[in-house]
Amino acid sequence: MVPDVSTGDRSRGLLSYLFGPGRRSEHTDPHIVAAFAMPGINDPGRVPLNRHHDALSELADYLDQPVKLREQRLGRRVPQHVWHCPVRTAPGDRYLTDEEWAVIARRIVHATGLAEHGDDAACRWIAVRHAEDHIHIMATSVREDGRRPRNKGDGRRAQAECRRIEAELGLRRLKSGDGTAPKTPTGAEVAKAQRNGRRTPARQWLREHAYAAAAAATDEQEYFAVLTALGIAVRTRIGPETGQTTGYSLAAPGDHDAGGEQIFYSGSNLAPDLSLNRLRERFSPPHEGHSADPIITHIPDRHAQSMAWQRAEKELRTTHSLLEEHDDRNGDAFDVRMQAQAAAFAELLHNAAMTAPKASRSELRAAAWTFDRANRSAIRAEHEKTYVLRRAGKELLRAVGGQDESAVASLLATAVYVLISLNHWHARQGHEQQAAAAQQSLIHLRAAYECTARPALARLAERTPGQHVTRRLTAVVRAITPEYAERILGDPAWPALATVLAQAESAGISPRHALTAVVEQRELHTADRPAEVLVWRLRSATAEWTAARTRAATARTPQTPVTKLPTPVTSAASQYRANTPRQRR
Repeated sequence: MVPDVSTGDRSRGLLSYLFGPGRRSEHTDPHIVAAFAMPGINDPGRVPLNRHHDALSELADYLDQPVKLREQRLGRRVPQHVWHCPVRTAPGDRYLTDEEWAVIARRIVHATGLAEHGDDAACRWIAVRHAEDHIHIMATSVREDGRRPRNKGDGRRAQAECRRIEAELGLRRLKSGDGTAPKTPTGAEVAKAQRNGRRTPARQWLREHAYAAAAAATDEQEYFAVLTALGIAVRTRIGPETGQTTGYSLAAPGDHDAGGEQIFYSGSNLAPDLSLNRLRERFSPPHEGHSADPIITHIPDRHAQSMAWQRAEKELRTTHSLLEEHDDRNGDAFDVRMQAQAAAFAELLHNAAMTAPKASRSELRAAAWTFDRANRSAIRAEHEKTYVLRRAGKELLRAVGGQDESAVASLLATAVYVLISLNHWHARQGHEQQAAAAQQSLIHLRAAYECTARPALARLAERTPGQHVTRRLTAVVRAITPEYAERILGDPAWPALATVLAQAESAGISPRHALTAVVEQRELHTADRPAEVLVWRLRSATAEWTAARTRAATARTPQTPVTKLPTPVTSAASQYRANTPRQRR
């Protein structure tokens, strides 16, 4: 059951909508099901058509009487005195009678403080039903005694009462809110978008593009530049004393009011974490020794593009190791770290969606937009602690055109594990809205992975080594991981894994050493396709080992002895605790 509280200043206008045909003639049998004093109220839905207009005006005047008296006494208008709250059941809920809706309306006006039970001096209100699945509660927020009601936090209180009503009436239980959700588009905004042939309302369109721009940018100037390049009008607010920018607002292309003026939405109105202050926290300079130079430069070299995805995947594995180190003793400190990781992961999803292979971009965008809700909680992120991951995510913007699908699939496979861990964290915290959004984002992310992984695995399978080599690699699998051997060898991705093991051997890396290292990275019990999981682990590890050997060879002098190849399995969590991120080039 969903309540949606808003305010206005035109009682007559709202009544005309409630008792009218609707924007698309969807209203059926509008009538009052409950009111502050049912006797004496003339229901506009139950009068002859020739009396309908007069009945609406009479009802508006009746509801506004306390408002007019207060205005006469104070000598000024009462602002936003019309309180409006539609209450809708969830799809699939059972039919509710007028009597049940009447009880629901009385409970909500009581819970919000507008008209508590037994208070004869409360606000005047009515509840109108014009559809099977919802009612509209309308009140004038001046009490009979001339005072304004004590209804602070009315939206939150209405939500809490709806959760109790759902349980008592056997309705679908929806997730509790926590005050971090962005404002949803109004019915008028949705209708306007439909009239203009747009898929999403301007508010939602701006929010999605603002998040993507924030993920790509390194400072607020670059953020505004990216938005402007997208055709979005940017208007900044300047402090009169300091002369500094104190806020901003955005307008979508072609979004105008009836007078032809562009309609602007402030950043905080789009979403709480899009306010200028919250963005500045994200854009704050890193620790000394780290460059904050611009990231958005296109590098055509295919190897450099592949390396960008590999570096991001490596940092994601660091993140996943950290997320798996759940420790209740750390309390708030651990949760702050988790929120920082969630924020950095959200940026990476947006940047990956911009540069991934075209086949997976649609699902990746959906995953990023959905995860934006999972990224917002009451816990404030310390963005500086995730500088390395955020920078690795921004470097994906260099990887445009001709991407290595294996590197992309490897990153997406790791991203799936990270998102599962973040979902579990939200669930442990009781973040119902965020956990639900993370679960929905996971569906899109898995779909994006499938779009990228299937072709890459097929190409690897086509290059499976000969029977002699394959038999030898099969023996290696049975010897190194006997508990998983049958599942790995029976996995459809085994031919691709055999190819990757053979490639590692050609690069001078022992298949035994390589397989041992990647199996020890994380358990395989929960993997549906263990060979497929090992393909991406081994691809990433091979790239790391090869890069390490190249660096060692470059740095070696005749006086420098040859050093052993670094152990491929490192403690990602210990690297994080050391808090010494190094610059990525």
